Amino acid sequence: MSHDTALAHIQLTTIDGTATTLGAYSGKALLIVNVASRCGLSPQYEQLEELQKTYEDRGFTVLGFPSNQFHQELGSTDAIQEYCSTTWGVTFPMFETIKVNGRHRHPLYEELTAHADADGKAGKIKWNFEKFVVAPDGTVSRFRPKTKPDAPEVIAAIEAALPAEQATS
Repeated sequence: MSHDTALAHIQLTTIDGTATTLGAYSGKALLIVNVASRCGLSPQYEQLEELQKTYEDRGFTVLGFPSNQFHQELGSTDAIQEYCSTTWGVTFPMFETIKVNGRHRHPLYEELTAHADADGKAGKIKWNFEKFVVAPDGTVSRFRPKTKPDAPEVIAAIEAALPAEQATS
């Protein structure tokens, strides 16, 4: 993120109300995903959590952004937190509910949606669980909702984005 100041300085609010920015995750590979609790794709939470556990020690984190733009998210942050932790055991950071499309789209998604997917298509979020792998240098790889978090192309993007291994002494 160090080179992509547009993303690093965007104001965010965690699900528990703490103000932060993506700069707090500087130097990490990120998987940013718009999530929804009542979506047919919500079992992807399980794969997202597996990725978190697999790669968190190597400078990676999933960041979940609840959105009710497709009318499938719970009404309160407490309900979302409880659902994510009790149903899926989510340990990765979650943020306040945001808009991912339209005039009131969150600035983070204003930036992310400018990036194209593998088919060269940029623009609006199609559905819940659209995924963006963001490398520490700001490079973004975009994956549509039906691409599972553990699909080979997503794993390849995550592994390519991981920061160089630190020598341990």
